[in-house]
Amino acid sequence: QVQFVESGGGLVQPGGSLRLSCAASRIIFSLYAMGWYRQAPGKQRELVAFITKGGNTNYADPVKGRFTISRDNAKSTVYLQIDSLKPEDTAVYYCNVYPEGVYDQWGQGTQVTVSS
Repeated sequence: QVQFVESGGGLVQPGGSLRLSCAASRIIFSLYAMGWYRQAPGKQRELVAFITKGGNTNYADPVKGRFTISRDNAKSTVYLQIDSLKPEDTAVYYCNVYPEGVYDQWGQGTQVTVSS
């Protein structure tokens, strides 16, 4: 079954940056749009960005101008560069195919904590 492995999270101060990575396996990666999602404590999972198989990108309003999604089809990997981090960005970040629901499997996610 498909597998997603996220990495790159950590504890950063407000204004800091992180680069998240997600390696996908058992999937023809280049055929799918990919998304980054996040779930903050006590909240539902939400989409933060997606990238089409052709490389077009789209961002949720709260992260526009601060987050950049990219992909490397040769490595079956999707990235999320997150800059100017805010405390409200604290969440577990996941990747999956976009739109959500194509695959039920989710990775373990990577924790991003923004705190001074």
